[in-house]
Amino acid sequence: MKKYEHALALYPYFGHSTPTMGMFPPTGLEYIAASMKDLVGKVTLLDLRYERAYQDPKVLSEFISSQIDLLCISVGWGAQFWRICDYMSQLPPEVCTIVGGYKATQEVEYLFERCPNIDMIVRGEGEEIIKQIVTGVPYKDIRGLSYLDNGKIIHNEIHPLPDVRSIPFPDRSLRRHDYYWVQHGVRLSSLTFDTILTTRGCPFKCKFCTFSLNPLGQKRSYTERPLESVIEELKTVKADFVLLSDDNFFTNPRRSEQLCDMIIENKIRKTFAVQARIDMTKHPRILDKAEKAGFRVFLIGIESPHDRILKQLDKGITQQQIRDAFAILAQYDFFLHGYFIYGNIGETEEEMLYIPKFAKEIKLDSITFQKLR
Repeated sequence: MKKYEHALALYPYFGHSTPTMGMFPPTGLEYIAASMKDLVGKVTLLDLRYERAYQDPKVLSEFISSQIDLLCISVGWGAQFWRICDYMSQLPPEVCTIVGGYKATQEVEYLFERCPNIDMIVRGEGEEIIKQIVTGVPYKDIRGLSYLDNGKIIHNEIHPLPDVRSIPFPDRSLRRHDYYWVQHGVRLSSLTFDTILTTRGCPFKCKFCTFSLNPLGQKRSYTERPLESVIEELKTVKADFVLLSDDNFFTNPRRSEQLCDMIIENKIRKTFAVQARIDMTKHPRILDKAEKAGFRVFLIGIESPHDRILKQLDKGITQQQIRDAFAILAQYDFFLHGYFIYGNIGETEEEMLYIPKFAKEIKLDSITFQKLR
């Protein structure tokens, strides 16, 4: 007999902010749902961006009280955090409630104080931890878990990072809707969107980057999924536009080329977006195959147009190398998006204001820039 009969995986964000844009599914939560799916009686996945009725905590509470015996909530974003806490605190206290995600890992003590109905908080990656919880492993023996014991918060030791090769990919049959580009309740595109993870981690050591770290400071070592598994998952994807959420799709150029070949061979017709470094331009044959396979959007970490700052950040590239790389990329039918950082140590106002000018010079289609924290 299974310990839990009906688990609810809840994405609690809705309204008007970055995490509420309707483009992409809550992939992290979907990995959790996939990890426990065969270990509980049933899993229901609710994304409140698309579930207007359940945005009312009273309506959701009625559903939880009548059908759910395990509630798993993803709190990954800092945006709306206080509202999310207020929302969670109104959910039924008699149902076992687990919270996880990036922001939850950062705010363990506060969450227990603000939401007394929370029973456990998963710190860091939760795919292996949720399996132990639902199969009845004693809380004290589950690494990466914080929980209440007679009113006292217990923090178990950190759980090792899971290997991406051992994690089941999301079960898209659990979704109750497709994902569109939606803002302020208005659908802006007829295209449907999805994400897929083929690798986890990054071997580079840029000083500014916390992207490859989890909130506990654990660096995700670079690991690759078998390409056969990636193709198997891609065959389950119905969306038109797919973001490969790897930190850098071209970390292993030979593997990237093989995946492009397999996408073409299997006649998988999608528009793909990838994150990358300019190093990919050293491999024009791979770029040729990527274009043929449907790769159209490149999200490229440039960070700065200034050699002094690039060296300060340990980026490993120069302004001239950036210019040379984009001269090559301009020969393809790619949409090129650049990431920049401003407010670097010693950076002048004049240097910061040169960023958009430089973006025009190298013919970027769009940019985003973040302040160095």
